[in-house]
Amino acid sequence: MVGETQVLKFSKKLLYAIEAVVDIAYNSGGEPVQIREVTSRQGVPQRYLEQVMQRLVKAGILKGIRGPRGGYLLARDRSKISVGDIARVAMDMGGEENDMGLPGDVANGPIGRSVIRPLWTEFQDQILVMMDRVTVEDLTTRAFRGGVPSEVYNRITYSI
Repeated sequence: MVGETQVLKFSKKLLYAIEAVVDIAYNSGGEPVQIREVTSRQGVPQRYLEQVMQRLVKAGILKGIRGPRGGYLLARDRSKISVGDIARVAMDMGGEENDMGLPGDVANGPIGRSVIRPLWTEFQDQILVMMDRVTVEDLTTRAFRGGVPSEVYNRITYSI
């Protein structure tokens, strides 16, 4: 309807990937974070997250640590990882929606192929430029300012 606010839909994998990387950055405190911890805190289905995490490791955004105390850490400083970096990994995974939410079975007619899809690609490129300006550091700062609890403080041990 005219006048109603519409929301551009992003794929679940894209949103889960961003959420997982920010969770790891925010909660790791230098220690590996296990998938089950992320799924518990964020409510992200583990079946999506396992695939996403493997791709993020392959892309050099996360590093996987094996073993009973293993998990995931950021592969680089949080100020050097942009939301755009994460988005490109998730977009490469494909899915039921292409890239930024345009269903694969629409805009296939002559106008769709010649006008709508290229326009959507322009929108997508502009959104990625904006995503490249936002870092994981920016998002962890927002989480802190928003009062999101962090596991980092639970891991601190004091000894005298």
